[in-house]
Amino acid sequence: MKIRVVLADDHPALLAGVQHELDKVPSIEIVGTATESGELGSLLCQPVDVLVMDYAMPGGSLGDGIGLVAYLRRTYPGLKIIVFTMLDNQAIFQELEKLGVSSVLSKTHATTYLISAIHAVFAGTTYFRPALSSHRCAEPAPHPPRTKALSKRELEVIRLYASGMSVNEIGQQLHRTKQTISTQKTSAMRKLGLTRDADLFRYVFEIGMVSPSETSAASDGATVTDRSPSGTVDPPPDHR
Repeated sequence: MKIRVVLADDHPALLAGVQHELDKVPSIEIVGTATESGELGSLLCQPVDVLVMDYAMPGGSLGDGIGLVAYLRRTYPGLKIIVFTMLDNQAIFQELEKLGVSSVLSKTHATTYLISAIHAVFAGTTYFRPALSSHRCAEPAPHPPRTKALSKRELEVIRLYASGMSVNEIGQQLHRTKQTISTQKTSAMRKLGLTRDADLFRYVFEIGMVSPSETSAASDGATVTDRSPSGTVDPPPDHR
């Protein structure tokens, strides 16, 4: 019996590359691919054994990140989920594990790790990023060390902000107040040593948190509510 797999990633080229490699594996059948969460929700109406999904897929009707994973775990409790990401944040990994994600892998690893993870989670085990051993590729961490100083909430806020969402929109998606989002954004930028939104967009793009197309509209000065027109960081709210 083949393992029925759905792939979800908002980068079409990467999605096609992963599908090409997995199509070579006789025990795996790709039953669908999605580039955003709305498409993914439709695909999961059919029988699926394993979902391989990117963590960051902004723009979809079901959201992305922790919110999307939590929704999928509630709605499809029997679905095995592998998060395939460029993220390197221990707080987020721990949260994903708490939610019941079966595997978290870095996109910098060879495809063989993903193939192994698919078979492992289908068999009912967990498969997280390989530990430092002879079996792990000698690769640098995808994110600079200073990113690790951010909490998972701060990391989520700056990713969504750099993808083009306003402070109000982020608050609505994460069910938090505008003041809370503004505080977390300001705190994250202070920890990263950044003072302008333009520097934030550049930093987030360089570490691969969002794609150029997701950041271009915001960094070019597109009209978005609550975004600082001068390119400077939003001032801290009057109350915490």
